[in-house]
Amino acid sequence: MAKKSMVERELKRQRLVKQFAAKRARLKEIATNQDLPMEERFKARLKLAELPRNSSPTRLHNRCELTGRPHAYYRKLKLSRIMLRDLASFGQIPGMVKSSW
Repeated sequence: MAKKSMVERELKRQRLVKQFAAKRARLKEIATNQDLPMEERFKARLKLAELPRNSSPTRLHNRCELTGRPHAYYRKLKLSRIMLRDLASFGQIPGMVKSSW
């Protein structure tokens, strides 16, 4: 089980990304538009830099939804390899059977 503080920090980042997504997208669009004057694009870049760092989607890290483990994460199932194996062994994931030979 991951530290609760790390899991909570990640949840806080997710909330910030969601909260600032529209504003960040609008500012990025202005900053990359070559038709606008350079001063206006520069102002957009400055405002983009004033936003909280944790509101950037690149700062998000995938974690297992059950344990909070950050490594060996399967995106499709949102689980770590350990929980995937446990759930598959108990037959809790439809269509998945643990192989043995």
